[in-house]
Amino acid sequence: MLLSVNIGKPRTNPWNKSPTTGIDKRPADGPVMVAAPDPAAPGAVGLAGDRTFSTGHGGPDQAVYAYAREDLDFWQDELGKPLPDGVFGENLTTTGIDVNGALIGERWRLGAGLVLEVSCPRIPCRTFQGWLDEEGWIKRFTRTARPGAYLRVIEPGEIRTGDPVEIVSRPEHDVTVAIAFRALTTESDLLPRLLPIDALPEEQKDKARRRIA
Repeated sequence: MLLSVNIGKPRTNPWNKSPTTGIDKRPADGPVMVAAPDPAAPGAVGLAGDRTFSTGHGGPDQAVYAYAREDLDFWQDELGKPLPDGVFGENLTTTGIDVNGALIGERWRLGAGLVLEVSCPRIPCRTFQGWLDEEGWIKRFTRTARPGAYLRVIEPGEIRTGDPVEIVSRPEHDVTVAIAFRALTTESDLLPRLLPIDALPEEQKDKARRRIA
């Protein structure tokens, strides 16, 4: 289920090269339209009214970012401070679905018509660390391997808080979001497992090929 659908509020970004960031996500009051972003528009994402303001994020393969409330609760206990829905910069705060255990290429139906496909894990950046104001956050987040998932839009549609999230198809392989994240960050021996995965973005597969060579 969707606990919240979150839209970015533009704010200055003192932590990275981009002068503006959309990481400050706030729950939307009503329905939000989701469609595949224009690949030619830097920083474009899938949710109407949202934007990343960075060429390193967004685009068709990172149109929507989902993070589980269960994982936010884990970090809330670890960090000892409240973590409201949207605070990790996620568009979708979910409950009852194992986001990190989702397979790359798995498809979800949300609400009446939106269909999303799991594409890749989120890799933490300096903006994320600065936004949370946690020293050593990138290393800590990476070590714990609860990255959340980026998704691409297969069929556009409108969603809102409370909508169900249904897994409608799963690929034959066993590469999850968490495994892909570990392969791309701390466990290079897993990289060969990424190469046959059609749904994984070519950028990640190219990174895997370079590190294997």
